[in-house]
Amino acid sequence: MEKLLSGVAKEIAMRKAVFIYSSQFEKYQYPLDHPFNITRAGKVREVVNSLGLLTGPGASEVPPEYPERVVLKKFHSARYLHTLKSAAEGKWQAEAMSMGIGTPDCPVFGDMYDFSALACGATLKGAELILSGDADVAFNPSGGLHHSGPERASGFCYLNDVALGCMVLAEQGKRVLYLDIDAHHGDGVAYGFYDRSDVMTISFHQNPRTLFPGTGFEDEIGSGDGKGYCVNVPLPISTYDEAYMQAFEAIALPLITAYNPDVILLQAGADCLAGDPLAQLYLTNNTFADVINHLLTFGKPILAAGGGGYDFEKTVKAWAFTWAVLCDADADSQRKLRDDKLPVSNQQKNAVLPTLETTIKTVKENVFAIHGL
Repeated sequence: MEKLLSGVAKEIAMRKAVFIYSSQFEKYQYPLDHPFNITRAGKVREVVNSLGLLTGPGASEVPPEYPERVVLKKFHSARYLHTLKSAAEGKWQAEAMSMGIGTPDCPVFGDMYDFSALACGATLKGAELILSGDADVAFNPSGGLHHSGPERASGFCYLNDVALGCMVLAEQGKRVLYLDIDAHHGDGVAYGFYDRSDVMTISFHQNPRTLFPGTGFEDEIGSGDGKGYCVNVPLPISTYDEAYMQAFEAIALPLITAYNPDVILLQAGADCLAGDPLAQLYLTNNTFADVINHLLTFGKPILAAGGGGYDFEKTVKAWAFTWAVLCDADADSQRKLRDDKLPVSNQQKNAVLPTLETTIKTVKENVFAIHGL
């Protein structure tokens, strides 16, 4: 037994963890009155660097590259890319509004194309490093732009880096598990792979009856070859850590085990944290650690990206903690980044648990049999 434990410890110590970031991101910004704050990622980098988590055994930092348009066309149409870039350059195309460009959520601004492209390049760099074996885990805190569709800007997202990451990994013959823990449904990815079985999408999100984008119900399970490979878990308002993990362990763990992916892509949106101004869940970043530690037990490469998160300080702390867990930081560093537990009243439990138990039962009825569960 001691020999076995020693081998496990050695394997964990040798985990190759890559943080993907470039100071180029600091040159971009959304309009000043917009909720999306690009500087979150730079602050995460500052925090983890101050803790010594970008160097040392197994840990490294790699800059992204701007992807060629042919790569972006793996998910987005040429027409959309042309319209988006033209709008960013001040050349308005008539079809832009029908593509969601120029709305309050997705306003036109000069940096929108270049920032989005570099965010995609960062996630694609992570996929490249995982495919080459140069990374066991990789984290792009500038990514997670999961709402954009092939021809549509939506929900602050103009290009969909995580869908592109899934696409590139699947093209290389990998079975991809896409797990989305953002408070908002990961609609762009879910519908992008709705009829495919080489990418399983699992999204835990606030009930779409109460939150944008209004999709992601239990009966949205995929179609054709993808039937049963799109899994949605709507959560009641005020879902707290223990309730969340009850649902995660009941639904995600059996499905991941049955699916047996080659690689896991995690969208770690932090707007699920208590107090976020754009959502109404009640989590602490302890749930991020619990989810990631469960994923690590599968022994698969993990490519993680950021996402939502509109309480700046809480988001930075959650993503710094995400990196600390992924790179197997020392206990003291992790303790510094861990949130305190939040009080949960009996009234809150009584409001959340019955609804959540019904959701778990419904999801199991809808998809478990398809996977032999």
